[in-house]
Amino acid sequence: MIQQIDFVVLGQPIGKGRPRFTRQGRVFTPAKTKEYEDRIKDQAVAAMAQAQRGPTTMPCSVKIVARFEIPKSWPKYKKEAAQADKGGYKPGKPDIDNIAKAVLDACNGITFTDDSLVSRLEIEKSYAVIVPALYVTVFYDE
Repeated sequence: MIQQIDFVVLGQPIGKGRPRFTRQGRVFTPAKTKEYEDRIKDQAVAAMAQAQRGPTTMPCSVKIVARFEIPKSWPKYKKEAAQADKGGYKPGKPDIDNIAKAVLDACNGITFTDDSLVSRLEIEKSYAVIVPALYVTVFYDE
């Protein structure tokens, strides 16, 4: 049986936004977050279909690599340094925990039955040398 599932979400990674409240007191997820989580779900569903497996009920590990676009406003020397460093550390927004939350919430019910089953989480954010994207690997402890 396959011990891991890999998928990629192309484009600038987005962290999970704060919940918003209506004047009537209802809570909703911001549209930008919802759209990004839907893109993650689509890729996770495709990867699971290709692997011909359903969501696990056993503990699993998740590795997330978020690669961000190098800012166009940066001077040439700074861009070259980021590319030479194979992307390098990316400070600032979005927070790394918000990226993880978006991925885990999107994968809920698709790669695992509940995100409480994730026993190990490895996440990294850096600049992309070529294309910004989100790389996700789910390792199954089965």
